[in-house]
Amino acid sequence: MGKLYIVPTPVGNLEDMTFRAIKVLKEVDLILAEDTRTSSVLLKHFEISKPLSSHHKFNEHQTAENVVNRLKGGENIALISDAGTPAISDPGFLLTRACTEAGVEVECLPGATAFVPAIVDSGLPNDRFCFEGFLPQKKGRQTRLNEMAEETRTMIIYESPFRVVKTLGQLAEVMGEDRKVSVTREISKVHEQTVRGTLAEVKAHFEANEPKGEFVIVVAGKEEEPKKKKGNKYKHEEEEEDN
Repeated sequence: MGKLYIVPTPVGNLEDMTFRAIKVLKEVDLILAEDTRTSSVLLKHFEISKPLSSHHKFNEHQTAENVVNRLKGGENIALISDAGTPAISDPGFLLTRACTEAGVEVECLPGATAFVPAIVDSGLPNDRFCFEGFLPQKKGRQTRLNEMAEETRTMIIYESPFRVVKTLGQLAEVMGEDRKVSVTREISKVHEQTVRGTLAEVKAHFEANEPKGEFVIVVAGKEEEPKKKKGNKYKHEEEEEDN
């Protein structure tokens, strides 16, 4: 039986490709790509010559079964996306689930993921955070925004340049204009930029400067209200918990 390799690819700078990722792609029998045209450029750059097949969000339901059968037949297959780690706001989950349910081994290589440098770079707390990915565009969007307004962990959102100002405005409406935010665009590319401030300040910046590139929005969580002490009884309960 073969193995499915989940292989991250650079989110911008091709030098972020790992030696191991190149080695795996050169050794597998087939490479599944989100967009074969985009991936062809990457593979050509690293002199990787392997059969390439399309696997994207519009056909993954149909292709997953065939891929699992090929893996069962002994082929080793790699899955890549246009940029970053497959299955993180990109196709990959359905195939991974199909493989695990069928008893096919899956191995995900470590590598590029846009939200990691964005949250580390933000200056906001990163000991606990939640990844929201792309927010619903219509149905369920307001409900999600309202839920996020009560979230105490730092939140990470992916957004396109066409909706980033709108999203910052909606976040300000439910969280308050003074909530801290960090917005990073074009990670690891020539024009990488991070803008930090309040939601109102960062929204104003991108209203004055046309948004370009792919965006990661990192929003501070809601401040937790301090627990009210109730004399010695509260202190006694804390001591018992510590013991």
